[in-house]
Amino acid sequence: MIKNIIFDFGDVFINLDKQVIYREMVKFGGTAEPTPEIITLNDTYEVGGISSEEFIENLGQVYPRAKSEEITHIWNSMLLDFPDERLEFIEALAEEGHYRLFLLSNTNALHIPHVEDIMGSEKFHRFKNSFEKFYLSHEINLRKPNLEIYEFVLNENGLKAEETFFIDDTRENTEAAEKLGIHCWNLQVGKEDIVQLKSKL
Repeated sequence: MIKNIIFDFGDVFINLDKQVIYREMVKFGGTAEPTPEIITLNDTYEVGGISSEEFIENLGQVYPRAKSEEITHIWNSMLLDFPDERLEFIEALAEEGHYRLFLLSNTNALHIPHVEDIMGSEKFHRFKNSFEKFYLSHEINLRKPNLEIYEFVLNENGLKAEETFFIDDTRENTEAAEKLGIHCWNLQVGKEDIVQLKSKL
């Protein structure tokens, strides 16, 4: 019996354009695909290993023709809209009280304030308050798909894996959670929507 639900954020609630960064950075001498250097830098930033200033400074060395303001703007441009029906869905689910709800997101210190700007403070706090805990990778110094992040959430909240359901659009992340016995839905972006959750439980 499922008692707990853990949700990803990007492309589950808020729509993303993950490739916009590389499309835009081509204008500043970047590549159309992420390089190992950029992937490592991003992963370090997502676990709070470096500050936003250090992150932008490091990206500035990779893209020397880009100003720091341009880098920040491009990095945040991957965040698109947050449909109202998804906010209403998670609020209604929280109101029902049948499940313990958690958010678990690989994100960074630049993106979260921008999300609040996109949504507006009132809607952002309505969203955040729908969850018992709101776990952001850069705050807990862990990121998916490392098993430690799932164990951390389970242990901190006294959750049993077999009673827990996890939704993420990245297969690598759901496959990792399944190794611990967590039930998963690898949501197919563009084909499925989080508002269909109850048909998956």
